[in-house]
Amino acid sequence: MASAAKDADPNLGFLTKRDTEVKLPRPTRVKNKTPASIQITAEQILREARERQEPEIRPPKQKITDPTELGDYRLRRRKEFEDKIRRARWNTRVWVKYAEWEENQKDFARARSVWERCLEVDYRERTIWLKYAEFEMRNRFVNHARNVWDRAVSLLPRVDQLWYKYIHMEEMLGNVAGARQVFERWMDWQPDREGWLSYIKFELRYGEIDRARHVFERFVACHPRATAWIRYAKFEMKNGEIARARAVYERAVDLLSGEEDEAEELFVAFSEFEEKCKEIDRARCIYKFALDHIPKGRAEELYKKYVAFEKQYGDREGIEDAIVGKRRFQYEDEVRKSPLNYDSWFDYIRLEENVGNKDMIREVYERSISNVPPAEEKRYWQRYIYLWINYALYEELGAEDIDRTREVYRECIKLIPHKKFSFAKIWLLAAQFEIRQKSLKAARQILGNAIGMAPKDKIFKKYIEIELQLGNIDRCRTLYEKYLEWAPANCYAWSKYAELERSLSEMERARGIFELAIAQPTLDMPELLWKAYIDFEISESEFERTRQLYERLLDRTKHLKVWISYAKFEASAGLDGSDRDGKPQLENGDISYQEQQKERIQRCRGVFERAFDYFRTSAPEMKEERAMLLEEWLNTETGFADLGDLSLVQKKLPRKVKRKRAISSEDGAPAGYEEYIDYIFPDEVAMAPNLKILEAAYKWKKQKAGSDED
Repeated sequence: MASAAKDADPNLGFLTKRDTEVKLPRPTRVKNKTPASIQITAEQILREARERQEPEIRPPKQKITDPTELGDYRLRRRKEFEDKIRRARWNTRVWVKYAEWEENQKDFARARSVWERCLEVDYRERTIWLKYAEFEMRNRFVNHARNVWDRAVSLLPRVDQLWYKYIHMEEMLGNVAGARQVFERWMDWQPDREGWLSYIKFELRYGEIDRARHVFERFVACHPRATAWIRYAKFEMKNGEIARARAVYERAVDLLSGEEDEAEELFVAFSEFEEKCKEIDRARCIYKFALDHIPKGRAEELYKKYVAFEKQYGDREGIEDAIVGKRRFQYEDEVRKSPLNYDSWFDYIRLEENVGNKDMIREVYERSISNVPPAEEKRYWQRYIYLWINYALYEELGAEDIDRTREVYRECIKLIPHKKFSFAKIWLLAAQFEIRQKSLKAARQILGNAIGMAPKDKIFKKYIEIELQLGNIDRCRTLYEKYLEWAPANCYAWSKYAELERSLSEMERARGIFELAIAQPTLDMPELLWKAYIDFEISESEFERTRQLYERLLDRTKHLKVWISYAKFEASAGLDGSDRDGKPQLENGDISYQEQQKERIQRCRGVFERAFDYFRTSAPEMKEERAMLLEEWLNTETGFADLGDLSLVQKKLPRKVKRKRAISSEDGAPAGYEEYIDYIFPDEVAMAPNLKILEAAYKWKKQKAGSDED
């Protein structure tokens, strides 16, 4: 109590648990780790420890030589046992030891009395009954043992071990009739399967076949399970009663055909029985009957057995049917569990197509396309739509049914919610199918409906390609106009339209299309459109128009790539063509080639100068772009060979410097520093003295403010 008070209230004036803890000494650090001269083995240590152990203290043996002394000993021991029982009445071990001691003293009446008193305490304990009966049998009190067993099985009829022991005793005594009588008493309680089977084995040990058959009849009536019927049939088969065994199986089929859990095992056993009897046709009929009446999900083992049976006794067609039936069963199970799993439907359809039964193929296709996705979202329809595509291709190529193919395409197009989403692939496949059937009008009607209901880039491109192959230029122009009305920001469409006009030598129309394109307020890829327009003018040797285009482009964007492209154009303008003698054609025939070279170089330098001035004055923070511009300018001057002036660019080249700047994390906290490359240009170095003067003035002002505060 005092220790509990100490732990409960640390404010009391007692020592706390922490104060009373024994501190272990620190382990001694071994400095000298060299091996000792005398080595001690583990065996020697164990031997010394054993020798030093104290000998076990055992009580001295007591020798009794007088009857009076024996009576005193028995009285003392009985008093000890009675005291233990009085203290622990429910302790079965004390009772058992007490009874065994009395048995060792050959006082069987007293031992029997102890067992009876123990049963009054707890008669439900099977161990007590077993030890009590074994005591009687061990000392050859047979009638007493029978009495004990009778009482035990009467009070605990559901404990199988008591029945087994009772029957074993009677059988060891040769009392077969008594053992049979005990079995009959036990069977009145309708025990489990093992109890019935032990009774049957008992009758078979003594050659009582008819009695065993009668017990089997009662067994299957008490436990009408497939295993019981199969055991009964095997019993008849073992005794050579084939007709009786077949009758047992037939009765079992009539009784258990509705039980799905039991039917598979029963049919497999019945088929194997007929197979052993060399009745192959009967076995095949049983397998087929079972496969027709058992649900697919519960007949896996049956399918395996059937396939093995056909492989052994059937022909090639039968084996293939069995294998296909097994796989068909698997796919049926999968599509039944998840009908919206379209991959399972694809596998199922592929199986049926390999078999080649048109009716089955169409049935599976119809069942698969009936599972429409529940939501009108394109991601749910992307796999589903391929069921329709495969269906149409099968009808066209496999079944060669043109009308049915056309109907499949029509129903598929009707099913898709085109106001929310559509599939260009299905429109194009339907149109191409009509073209293969030489029905150009129907194909145009399908593509026209597609453009009207769900216009897409692929549909326009394919429709234009078809009309272009047919040479219908006016239709192509109309389609391009529709295309651009639907997607005026599509630079690909503008470029292809202009390319079409150029291929027809309609340069003004192509130029007009380009002008309309660059005048659009929004474009998805304007850089590609401007490049196509510029390349078009260059290919037509319209250099002035090209310069005007570059100037118009620079009015919209001052990107570095535009400046570099403009400069490269000026550096190569007029050098793309050559006359018949191999000399380059000049842009202006009145000027000599040398003078034109200089003029090109001056134009190119002028563009670079303008770009450099823009990045230096209007965008001074874009130092990296200015450095890249100078690097490109230097490479261009190097390409001019003798006419190039490298010093003009080299004096403007910057100096690379590694610097550090603070970085912060997402929450604004400082996260350290990072290195970056900075460029210092010569014109910035000239301004450095002024900056240093301002910095010195700021430091002086700060020091002065600090001294005033002091």
